[in-house]
Amino acid sequence: MRGYQTRQLTVDTSPASITAKSLCKSVSMLRSIICWLLIAITPASLVAADIDSGAAMLYGKGTVWLNGRALPRSSAVFPGDLIQTQPESVATLDVSGSGVIVLQNSLVKFEGNAVSVEHGAVSVATSKGMVALVKEVTVTPASSSWTEYEVADANGTVQVAASKGNVNVNCGKGTANLSEGEQATPDDSGNCNKKKRKAAAAPVSGNGSFFTDPYVLGGAVVAGGLIVCLLLCNTSKPYLSQWKP
Repeated sequence: MRGYQTRQLTVDTSPASITAKSLCKSVSMLRSIICWLLIAITPASLVAADIDSGAAMLYGKGTVWLNGRALPRSSAVFPGDLIQTQPESVATLDVSGSGVIVLQNSLVKFEGNAVSVEHGAVSVATSKGMVALVKEVTVTPASSSWTEYEVADANGTVQVAASKGNVNVNCGKGTANLSEGEQATPDDSGNCNKKKRKAAAAPVSGNGSFFTDPYVLGGAVVAGGLIVCLLLCNTSKPYLSQWKP
């Protein structure tokens, strides 16, 4: 009788054990589903956060510093970050709807939909109205169509040139509208001196035109390729910026 009771108890507890195992499997499956949902949702959230914060991606060729630290292959950047290029180096900023090439010997502050040139030169291509600031000069695309322009501060002289589309230049006191192929330089009184740009001429960075410097020209070609790659390739986002999402 005692043996029978033991066997009976063993038989009676088997359904409970099976139910517990089934419950554990169900919880495990539910947990896995939740984890996969979080994995699917999180990247989209991070991208949205980057867009809302005005983030951009920075790529470097040669010696490039970000906030005083050497830039590796690439890094996310945020408004307020400082980008500095050394001789024979170039950096590329990729922002939503815009691309900025920072030429050699330049110090530039990224400000979301604007770049502030402390010294050196930048080439801007934008369909989002990206603005460039240098000293008392402000350069603004005249429309939302694709616009390309260059800005430089070399040896105390500010130069602005329009390569594609029109840009409005505020020189502090006077203003000028530049069409493709025109350039402007502010005078001491804050007025804009506008003229036709000579063939193959462009704002300079350091000594000589950046369009005729073989190192910078090669770097600019690579930088342009990096912009295309960013649009077509998946890349990781290491953060050297002081601002992190």
